[in-house]
Amino acid sequence: MWVCPKCGRSFKNTEQSHYCGDPPATIEAYIASQPEQAQDYLRQINAAIKASIPEAKEKISWSMPTYWKGRNLIQFAASKRHVGLYPGPEAVEAFIGRLTGYQTSKGAIQLPYNKPLPLELIGEIAKWCERNNQTG
Repeated sequence: MWVCPKCGRSFKNTEQSHYCGDPPATIEAYIASQPEQAQDYLRQINAAIKASIPEAKEKISWSMPTYWKGRNLIQFAASKRHVGLYPGPEAVEAFIGRLTGYQTSKGAIQLPYNKPLPLELIGEIAKWCERNNQTG
């Protein structure tokens, strides 16, 4: 068990990434709170999503940048070696043929910091999420 020296929270993993105190209130604040190596990737991903689904509301949900329109459409978050893109399992399945070279799992796509970002594909996935995941 590891205890964060700043906030006193206990975690199973040593040096567990987390927020001490209140989570950021905006996507921009989230990006600014991340390690420098992640910030440019996060800004590019955010811009690609925002340009693709401009009517979606930006918010923080589950401590992650989220685009919402009746429900969460797509989320992303920084990790130690990659940015996780979370469009949901149906989107991953729909785009799996174009995600070769990227690690995927149910509902998630890992975008490593050592590879160029597939920004056009990220935009297409965001549009797909908006078309296919809206409520009524």
